[in-house]
Amino acid sequence: MTEIVAQPLTAKAFAPYGDVLEIAGAPDKIINQGLCGRYHDRAALDFGPGGRAGISLFNAEPRSLPYRLEMVERHPEGSQAFVPMHLKPWLVVVAEPGDVPGPVHAFLAASGQGINFHRGTWHGVLTPLHEPGLFAVVDRIGDTANLEEHWLETPVIIGGPRF
Repeated sequence: MTEIVAQPLTAKAFAPYGDVLEIAGAPDKIINQGLCGRYHDRAALDFGPGGRAGISLFNAEPRSLPYRLEMVERHPEGSQAFVPMHLKPWLVVVAEPGDVPGPVHAFLAASGQGINFHRGTWHGVLTPLHEPGLFAVVDRIGDTANLEEHWLETPVIIGGPRF
């Protein structure tokens, strides 16, 4: 019988096998109106010429309900998935399609639920309601712009069920 001792997982030790997804050091970017640190492109997935899928880690500050929605965004060149790395409910906001966003809809994602926005879907920024606001985000990585923001003429207040 062979016995081994498990070693601490590190990016260097694991590199021959894949990518370790973790938050280390300062965020690569501050996004979502300064309320979210993005730990950008933490894994490489190859999906062909012109763009590829990447996994980034987002560490967003929690918000509360009622929530004031002032801006939505969309990604015209690819889908975007939010995969929580916690077991807390969080807010998902979408708007109906068009050159400008249509009516807004909001959903409370339950413990263990993640989402994938289809390409070009207008949506709110990552909106955790509790700490930690840690999510794995799978989206397109490439040289072309894949983000459009639209500031709403009239903000939308989003409440919870019977708040």
